[in-house]
Amino acid sequence: MTEILDDKPEALQQKLDGLPTDPGVYKFLDDDGSVLYVGKAKNLRNRVRTYFQQSRQRDGRIEVMVKKAVDVDVIITDTEAEALILENNQIKELQPRYNVNLRDDKTYPYICIKNERFPRVFKTRNVKQDGSKYFGPYADVSKMNTMMDAIRSVFQLRTCSLDLSEEKVEAGKYDVCLQHHIDNCKAPCVGKQSEDDYMETIEQVEKLLNGQTQALIDLLKDEMHEQSDRKNFEEAARLRDQVQALKEYSQQQKVVSQDFADRDVFALHLDREEGIGCGVLFQVREGKMIGKRHKYLKRITGRTDEELMLSFVENYYADANFYPEEVLLSHDPNDHPAQDTHALEELLRQEKGRQVPINVPQQGDKASLTRMAKSNAKLLVGEWKTQQMKRERDRIPESVKALKGELRMEDLPRRIDGIDVSHHGGKETVASCVVFTDGTPRKSDYRTYKIRTTEEGRPDDYQAMREVVERRYRRMIDEEGPWPDLVVIDGGKGQLNAATEVLQELGLMDRFQVIGLAKRLEEVFRPGDSDPVLIGKDSPALQLLQKVRNEAHRFAVTYQRKRRKKQTLQSELLDIHGIGEKTAQKLLGTFGSVAKVKEADEDALAEVVGPAKAETVVEYYA
Repeated sequence: MTEILDDKPEALQQKLDGLPTDPGVYKFLDDDGSVLYVGKAKNLRNRVRTYFQQSRQRDGRIEVMVKKAVDVDVIITDTEAEALILENNQIKELQPRYNVNLRDDKTYPYICIKNERFPRVFKTRNVKQDGSKYFGPYADVSKMNTMMDAIRSVFQLRTCSLDLSEEKVEAGKYDVCLQHHIDNCKAPCVGKQSEDDYMETIEQVEKLLNGQTQALIDLLKDEMHEQSDRKNFEEAARLRDQVQALKEYSQQQKVVSQDFADRDVFALHLDREEGIGCGVLFQVREGKMIGKRHKYLKRITGRTDEELMLSFVENYYADANFYPEEVLLSHDPNDHPAQDTHALEELLRQEKGRQVPINVPQQGDKASLTRMAKSNAKLLVGEWKTQQMKRERDRIPESVKALKGELRMEDLPRRIDGIDVSHHGGKETVASCVVFTDGTPRKSDYRTYKIRTTEEGRPDDYQAMREVVERRYRRMIDEEGPWPDLVVIDGGKGQLNAATEVLQELGLMDRFQVIGLAKRLEEVFRPGDSDPVLIGKDSPALQLLQKVRNEAHRFAVTYQRKRRKKQTLQSELLDIHGIGEKTAQKLLGTFGSVAKVKEADEDALAEVVGPAKAETVVEYYA
């Protein structure tokens, strides 16, 4: 097992040893589940484990991050390039505290065939709904540049932005440029290349962008031989160079199938609890992976996996500009009796000119492709959920923003502690601390306190406040948080002064802001200020403070009542000769009430307190 830092939980050690060796993205989390740091790795297991090794030397920033990290979350990707993209997106979305050098905010590029007469082919990051065709996006920009280099070296396309309308070309508005003189353009601007000839070239470009490299090579070879037979050796040599350039480009593509077929591979992953799914498409051309697309599916409730799969596939082919020889699916739409793939099959047959088989492979290389696509869909659903959680955290209520302004705070009071002291006729003094995050109660963080330092029958609210504040925030020092942004004390200047005395002793006055809320006039007091902060009665800021104060009071009173009830019940059992306080507590803890103890048979009582005391209890209530 990995030897990690001594202060880390065993669960983290087990998780580190179970990490995959795939490329991907890792995220370190603190005890609140907040993301501290996002990174990428070629080998997730090796990279993540290095952070927690005892002998590892780390800079100060990472040292603090590792100290706070209690968990790690990973997302597997197919390649390092995909890990880079995901890391970039996660950093932009999550803004982790310990990521320093954030990458530039950018989108990933496409290759565009412009919707115009004599279309240009160029790189762009802006997709417009103007009838142009877009290929991509390209995660690896270097591969896209290689594609563009191949297009420039093979095809003589114009690069200028002139308006080549029929009227302007016929009117002789333009002169040939340098690109024509160096054989990079056939000068359609002056009529030296017809529109039909140019569009034939664009069709060849589309073949290349669709991954039909070999088909294009064969076409150019045929033309090369034809030109050679005609003794057009210069043109034949140019075509020969084009063929060689295409071969070099083709060799760089990843082979995923040895039969060199054109396939579209569709897979689906659904998270029914979140109501979200993701469909992924792998585009395989001539046995080589040339692209990957995905689409999120929402409103999935009440729809089967098979229905959603068919919707995803049909949606894609409704706007497709290329149709493969075979379609592979991870789910079989025909498994659902209320639907079939007839419409899809007909569309493919019409567009392809022949039947296109739709298969759901169970084994072999084709099944491996669908599994790979499904893994990517699962990855994308996980990414979507992470982004959703971040968006939820970022939805700050107006009341929190208003409170920041009213109290002139530097930071938003996103986490608020509310403290109240309560007693009953001077007896049973208790206190409570409630927690609100972004204006909403966080009940899992509520705490109650039985006050120990006041005398029974002689209430001392100020001393009780000192005790609860000291216990609350000394423990927070030991555990290093989670720290509040604001502490609301239920009471006026006296209670606030008692709290601030303790916070000053603990050295916490600069850690967060503390205020007192007096109930009579709803006045807000700050330490050191003689006059209260005046907040309008209708202000959402005051309403939030009242909500926190009232919740702290309710929670304290509820705790006090539970204690009184328990003592009342316990006192009745103490009237039984031979039953002491511990035995009474054990009986109430097991049976829940005195009534249940009365109803219990002797055997059941004996299992809790032994035969002798069980007999005593039964005789008492007989």
